[in-house]
Amino acid sequence: MNKGNIGVTSDNIFPVIKKFLYSDHEIFLRELISNAVDATQKLKTLASVGEFKGEMGDARVRVLIDKKKKTLTVQDHGIGMTAEEIDKYINQIAFSGAEEFLDKYKDKTEAIIGHFGLGFYSAFMVSTKVEIFSLSYKDDAKAVHWSCSGDPEYTMEETIKAERGTDIVLHIDDEFAQYLENATIEGLLKKYCKFLPVEIAFGKKKEWKDGKEVELDEENIINNVNPAWTRKPADLKEEDYKTFYHELYPSQFDEPLFHIHLNVDYPFNLTGILYFPRIKNNMDVHRNKIQLYCNQVFVTDEVENIVPEYLTLLHGVIDSPDIPLNVSRSYLQSDNNVKKISGHITKKVADKLAELYKNDRADFEKKWDDIKLFIQFGMLSDEKFYERAIGFALFKDIEGKYFNFEEYKALIKEQQTDKDGNLVILYTQDPDANYTHIERAKAKGYNVLVMDGELDVHAMSQLEQKGSEGKKDDEKGQIRFVRVDSDIIENLIRKEDTAKDSYSEEQHEGIRKAFEALLPKTDRLNYYVSFEAAATDALPVFLTQNEFMRRMKEMSAHQQGMNFYGQMPDQFNLVINTAHPLIQDLFGKMTSEKVMEQPETKEGEEPKAAVEKTVYTLAGEDERMHQLIDIALLASGQLKGEALAKFVNRSVSLL
Repeated sequence: MNKGNIGVTSDNIFPVIKKFLYSDHEIFLRELISNAVDATQKLKTLASVGEFKGEMGDARVRVLIDKKKKTLTVQDHGIGMTAEEIDKYINQIAFSGAEEFLDKYKDKTEAIIGHFGLGFYSAFMVSTKVEIFSLSYKDDAKAVHWSCSGDPEYTMEETIKAERGTDIVLHIDDEFAQYLENATIEGLLKKYCKFLPVEIAFGKKKEWKDGKEVELDEENIINNVNPAWTRKPADLKEEDYKTFYHELYPSQFDEPLFHIHLNVDYPFNLTGILYFPRIKNNMDVHRNKIQLYCNQVFVTDEVENIVPEYLTLLHGVIDSPDIPLNVSRSYLQSDNNVKKISGHITKKVADKLAELYKNDRADFEKKWDDIKLFIQFGMLSDEKFYERAIGFALFKDIEGKYFNFEEYKALIKEQQTDKDGNLVILYTQDPDANYTHIERAKAKGYNVLVMDGELDVHAMSQLEQKGSEGKKDDEKGQIRFVRVDSDIIENLIRKEDTAKDSYSEEQHEGIRKAFEALLPKTDRLNYYVSFEAAATDALPVFLTQNEFMRRMKEMSAHQQGMNFYGQMPDQFNLVINTAHPLIQDLFGKMTSEKVMEQPETKEGEEPKAAVEKTVYTLAGEDERMHQLIDIALLASGQLKGEALAKFVNRSVSLL
C-alpha cells in the first residue's frame, strides 16, 4: 500500500472546495458522469485508430445507490487508469500550481469545479470519503484502489477488479443524505445528463401492472444519446423537430411556430436548434428557456451572456465547446468568441425571419401576432436587428390587413398628412372601447392600426424617432402615432387652422366653472375644461388625453427609471364643442342681454366677475349639464357605478 499527500502545498484545498461550492453542490454528479463519459469516448477513439484492439463490450455508464452502505457509485467501462495515471491526474490535481490556484480562487464566491482537472474533486462536497477502483485498458495493467477522506492524505494499493473501467464510490455525508434518494438522483441525471453521448443507466424500468408499480428486468436509460441538434438537418423531418421540442419541454403543450437549426464549424464550433414559441404577452414567462450545452453536457439555462437579451425569449438548445466557461462551467465569461457567436445567432434568426416573410408572406402574417413581441423586443434593443427587421415587421389595421412600414406609409400618405406635413398614424389599443372614434376616422377615409401589444408604445416611439432621422433641413413634417380617441378626428389630423367661436372671455369662464364644479373629484384623475369650435356633428362635450403624457405613463409600467410618470394622476381635457347646436343653445340661454349687459352686482363687485358668477349659476341649474358630462365620461369608459345608474335614470326622465 502506498500512502502520500495530494499535490497541494496547502492543507485547505478541501475546506475551500466545500465552502465555496456549497450553493452549487449538486454539480458533483454532472462532473463525475462527464468524466465517465469522457473515459468511454476515449476508448472508442482508441479503438477507431487501432490502438485498442479488444472488445468494447458494455459501454454504459451506471449510477448505483446502496442505502445501507450510504454509497453512491458512478461506474464506467472506459479506458480506466493505472496507478501512474491516478498519481498524475488525481494526486497532482492536473499539474496546476496549487498555491497559485488557491491564492487566485479561495476568495471567489463562484464555483471552483471544472477547471484545472478539479471535476473529480467535486465529489468531496458531499462525501466523507471517496474511493476509486480502476483497471486500465492497457495490456497487463493492474487494478488500483485509491482512497481519500477529504484531506490531502490518500492511500493507493493494488486490488482485484474483474472489468475494465473505473468505479468512483462516494461515501455520502449525512448532511447530504438526499443524494441517496432515487428521486433526487434521477432528477439530477435528467437535468444534467439528458443528452450525453453515452447511455447512462440508473436502476430498472418500472411500469404499472394490476394497480401497482412493478420493476422490470430492463435497465432504465436516462438519456437520448443522439439528440436532434447533433444530427444533420437533411436527416430530420418537421415531425422530428417537434418531437425534440417536447422532449426538451415535456410540460409545454403548444407546438412551436418554426425552428432554426444552427450548424457552424468555422470560425467557431456551434450546433443547436432554436424554436419560436407563441409569445403574445408577458415576456418574463417565456424567458430563459434556451439550454446551453458543452459537448452534450448541460451547463446552464441562463444564457444572457451568450445571446442578446431579446433572444432569451426563444426556446431550444445551443451546444458549443468554444464558449469559454470559468472554473465552475456554470458562469460565462465575455470574450470575442462569445460576441462572434452572439452575432452569428442574431444574424441567423433575422435571416430565417426574412426568408419566411419573403417565401410565404401569407403564412408569416398568420404567425405575426405570436412573434410580434419578440421582433419588437429585438428592434428596440439591437440596432443591427432593427435594420434587418424593419423590412418584415408588420402592422395590423382594424380590418385585419397587414402592412410593413413602407407599405403603410404609402397607403396613408395622401389622406393622413396634416397641414404641417406630418404623417399621422392613427391607432387604437381597444377597438371596442374606441368604436365611435374609429367610425368617425373611417368616415374621413382614414385607416386605423391595432396597437394592443406589450411593447407597442415603445415601438411607436422608436419609429417616430427613426422617421425623423436623416431628414434634410428643408424637409418638413414628422411621423406621429396618435391614439384615435385622444382628440376629435378633426384635431388629430388638422387640415386647416382651428375656427374660433364668438363668445366672450366672461362667458367661457362662467361655463368652464360650471362644468368643473360638476366633474368627478378623485386623487387619480384630473380634469381640465377647454373650448373648441369643432364640427357640428362631433359630440357636444368629449374627453381627450395628451398623447405624450399617456404614452409616458404606459411606458413607465415596463421601463425602470420612469416611475415619475407612473405616479402622476391621469389627466383629461373636457372639450366643450362650441360649434354643436346643444352647446350654442346652452350658451344662448346664459348669455342674454340682461345677463351680459345688466348683471346683478354686489357692492364692490366688478361687472366682469358678476357675469361669470351669473353664467355659472344659470349653467349649474340646467339639468343638461350633468347629462353632457356623463355622455363624455361614458364615451371614454369612465362612467361607472353610482354615476352610471344616475345617468340611466336621468336619461329616462329626459325622454
